[in-house]
Amino acid sequence: MRIVYYLNQFYAQIGGETEAGHPLEVREGALGPGAALEAAVADCGCKVAATIICGDNYFAEHNDEVSAQIEGILKKLQPDLVVAGPAFNAGRYGLACGSVMKIAQQALEIPAISGMYEENPGVMLYRLFGYIVPTAVNARGMREAISAMAALVKKFFSGCPIGSPEEDGYFKRGARKNIWRDKIGAERAVDMMLDKVNGRPFETEMPMPKYDRVVPSDAIKDLKNATIAVMTSGGIVPTGNPDHMESLSCTKYRAYELADFGGEELKGVDVAHGGYDPTFAIGNGNRVYPVDAMLELEREGVIGKVYPHYYVTVGNCMPVDRAAAFGQAIAKEIKGKVDGVILTST
Repeated sequence: MRIVYYLNQFYAQIGGETEAGHPLEVREGALGPGAALEAAVADCGCKVAATIICGDNYFAEHNDEVSAQIEGILKKLQPDLVVAGPAFNAGRYGLACGSVMKIAQQALEIPAISGMYEENPGVMLYRLFGYIVPTAVNARGMREAISAMAALVKKFFSGCPIGSPEEDGYFKRGARKNIWRDKIGAERAVDMMLDKVNGRPFETEMPMPKYDRVVPSDAIKDLKNATIAVMTSGGIVPTGNPDHMESLSCTKYRAYELADFGGEELKGVDVAHGGYDPTFAIGNGNRVYPVDAMLELEREGVIGKVYPHYYVTVGNCMPVDRAAAFGQAIAKEIKGKVDGVILTST
């Protein structure tokens, strides 16, 4: 079975964020995680025929062009299976892996496999276009991720149909299949109801999605007299990172004052965030955290004033529930003190 593998610039051993603009290329054989997967499925005779490589930023900024190129490459190589990642909790990489899966399955009807952390946006957006196995949050879980992906590769090779998510260990895709059951639906529903009212364990056959409903606030009626707070998840911290903000999966947020950053020009800063190239932000924190622009609006009378406390955290790989908890805590601190908030990211 011929496999075509997709990797970003980091896992292809080209470089980190400084090489995120690396253009699309194809190399023969397996690289990095692809080589590990090939070794794991060697007993089946599966081979990685080629590896497609693209920088995360380049893919995002040239999506239509890159997608067309990848479709052409796959048409030429005619693989039996496409494998991408694992992307863990790297958002841009996850979206790129998901796009590759979609191209393979939707345009060419080639099955596709990837691996991602459950909160990677690629899971929600692309799970219908392939089989995504759960992974750890970062590459420390590479061995387990490759093992889980290899198990699916072997199943494809054997010709056995892929089972349910519970059987074969991938994220639920939202696809439904007709299967034979011993009891009709009405009987099963009554059984589940009886289990529920009697406190016995049961599992629904029709899990419903849960959506957060956030009612938008009314527009600010008097902007010239409004107090606006500025916040960022971009990890702009005072020089030396005195509060030891983690570069990923951050466990804290902090409120700073202008003096902590060396004044309005934000030259006394470091970048705690580990998910982007910090070179230009270290020289001028306003490039991520536009405090100077907000203070200029204050001087021009466009807004009343800027709230004197500047909130900072690191959004890189942060669990959604933790981010929500931070938001709720900050809201309690500033409620009644500000009229609006501007939140910047990377």
